Amino acid sequence: MKRSRLSYDEWNCILAKVLHGCKVDSELVTGYIGLVEIREVNEAQVWKFNGEDIVVCDKGIKWMSILPQNDWYCITAVMNEKEEIILWYIDMIAAQGVKIDGVPYFDDLYLDLVVYPDGKIIVDDMDELEDALEKNDITQEQFKLAIETSDKLHKGILSNITNFIKYTKKCFEVVK
Repeated sequence: MKRSRLSYDEWNCILAKVLHGCKVDSELVTGYIGLVEIREVNEAQVWKFNGEDIVVCDKGIKWMSILPQNDWYCITAVMNEKEEIILWYIDMIAAQGVKIDGVPYFDDLYLDLVVYPDGKIIVDDMDELEDALEKNDITQEQFKLAIETSDKLHKGILSNITNFIKYTKKCFEVVK
């Protein structure tokens, strides 16, 4: 299982970035909201989703992460230089915490959701989740947690894309 920090240090293509973040305890969310402003990269990162190329890491792009304290997911909104949402990438997680340097982290449970501003949702990396279970990298309980969390998101916060966009924008106002 991979541990990811909300500073996204594992992205070696990022040469310069600015980090913002804060703990939040409000009606909006109880947890942590972080923002990475990408200033310089050695190579843009383009992902193919739904048959289209999407630039997810390049100069001017921002990543806002919402890590609710008592939930099993981390939402990352990928925004262009105009602060328009390109997509959301939602990691199902097994655990979360804060490192000694104050940067939050999560343990990635392989299964992800890719959400588009038009409301389209793609379940991503189900094969990785199944492989992890088969190789005993995760337990049956963790496998079930990932599936149940994905289902909860589909039926809950992602069931109304307009409200999800509003929620994301409110979170962005807190951290920018």
